[in-house]
Amino acid sequence: MFEFAWPWLFLLLPLPWLAARWLPASAEQGSALHLPYAGVVDALSAASSSRRDARQRLWPWLVWCLLLAAVARPQWIGEPADLPRSGRELLLALDVSGSMNIADMSLGGRQATRFQAMQAIIGDFIERRGGDRVGLILFGSNAYLLTPLTFDVKTVKTQLEESVVGLAGRETAIGDALGLAVKRLRDRPEAQRVVVLLTDGVNTAGEIDPRKAAELAAAEKVKVYTVGLGSERMRVDDFFGSRTVNPSADLDAGLLTEMAQKTGGRFFRARDTQELAGIYRDIDQLEPAADQSQRYRPVDEWFHLPLGLALLLALLPALSLRRRREPVESAA
Repeated sequence: MFEFAWPWLFLLLPLPWLAARWLPASAEQGSALHLPYAGVVDALSAASSSRRDARQRLWPWLVWCLLLAAVARPQWIGEPADLPRSGRELLLALDVSGSMNIADMSLGGRQATRFQAMQAIIGDFIERRGGDRVGLILFGSNAYLLTPLTFDVKTVKTQLEESVVGLAGRETAIGDALGLAVKRLRDRPEAQRVVVLLTDGVNTAGEIDPRKAAELAAAEKVKVYTVGLGSERMRVDDFFGSRTVNPSADLDAGLLTEMAQKTGGRFFRARDTQELAGIYRDIDQLEPAADQSQRYRPVDEWFHLPLGLALLLALLPALSLRRRREPVESAA
């Protein structure tokens, strides 16, 4: 869409006419008023004279109109677009060890594994993080960066949906996962480094002790939120019938709490999908995503077009006058 940024400047259009009307009287009284473009003023002051033809009267007015058009800032304004804003640098470290296949969760009234519940709940969480850079770390016996930090949250969600239990091994390397997350966040802005680590067990693999990894995170100003996933009651069938067991007996809640507290984060306990969903809503509030409501419209300035044309038209009379003088000087 084309528009002028300062259209009110066109109110100055009659200014040369007013100057032409009043300047002759001032000149007769010996006024010391001088204008920077004497040729245009002379032409304007004689605009009412019958000795000037239509072209001489129109020329300075055309130059003046073009100059005003340039000063009024003609612009082409593009279509509205979202303005990318820098939010959190958020890494999700997710447990994909063998125990994530335990079916002690429910989704839509149906029994589901811990991994399926995690995919559904965290997938919704990722979609709400527009404006943040989000990355994905999967850990089992080893820790792997599956998706580097990116604004493309749809890709992160797709990578999560395509992952499977056991992809990184069957054990649980909590310390290695946090250590890798800290390494990836080290060069990011300090106030925006966040890790959300979810696991259903205890550290059973890896080279880095989880407490040492938490100390490293605290030193690098990385805030860590830990989530312990798994029901505490589950009915199982065996040779003697059915009995109730605690499928989360191995969950090291004390370790996860200590890791979170060292870094200024919090530990959350998710015994079912409702609690898990509530936890990620709480994290949304504790670490709000960047505001996506701000928009902008690209603007191209076109002032150089009328300005260049005005300068060209202003120089043409001087060039034509020089051409007329050259034959006369040659004849002399």
